[in-house]
Amino acid sequence: MTSIEQIALQYRSIRCNHIAQGLADLLRQAEANEISCLAFAEALVSHEQQRRNQRRIEMNRRKTGFPVDKRLAEFDYRHQTTITKRQVSQLLDFQFIDERANLVFIGPPGVGKTHLAIGIGQEAVEAGYKVLFITALALVEKLELAEIKGELKKQITTLQKFDLLIIDELGYLPMNRQARYNLFQLVNALYEYRSVIITTNKDFTAWGEFFADDNVAVPIVDRLIHHSHVFMLGGESYRLKHKREG
Repeated sequence: MTSIEQIALQYRSIRCNHIAQGLADLLRQAEANEISCLAFAEALVSHEQQRRNQRRIEMNRRKTGFPVDKRLAEFDYRHQTTITKRQVSQLLDFQFIDERANLVFIGPPGVGKTHLAIGIGQEAVEAGYKVLFITALALVEKLELAEIKGELKKQITTLQKFDLLIIDELGYLPMNRQARYNLFQLVNALYEYRSVIITTNKDFTAWGEFFADDNVAVPIVDRLIHHSHVFMLGGESYRLKHKREG
């Protein structure tokens, strides 16, 4: 007589590992609920699909590089009144990712730019997208190291595998000529192919300052804002406010 273990091994042989693992419980549930053969067949497929999706989301989350676990539900719209919950919620259908558009959050330090970027990134991961968070400084260093090794194109190809690239704190430090060139190569490769979220303390008119070269700043800005949603954030720094209250 065929045993559950033998059937489970057959499912494993065709890489339906989640069905194999949960087969005994699924059979008990089917018997208890007296469901039809067709309903049981559907339950098996649904179980495998759900577990695979869950595992893929967990794997994608581990690759994001988020420095902290920020969620949109924790964002204080009462303090940050230059953007509304409705504006942010409208982004969560992720049409901007599907259309290869960008988001740009501009404002002084401490007003919630990074919180919003991470929160949207978290929601994107839950929706099944691949997301990478990286500071502008770390990105410049990564690209520079790749360029030194003669692997810049390879590194850019790796970054292109993410549906959404979040570049945090662009503009806080000036860039040398090679760094500007490398960043342009990346932005050009992502243009109309992948989506980017940028957080920056500089308005676009001031980007020539940290690029130290308008000839590079202009084409980068042009590609970033061609298909983009730009949000200007103002107000007082969260961190300074909480420090005074503490």
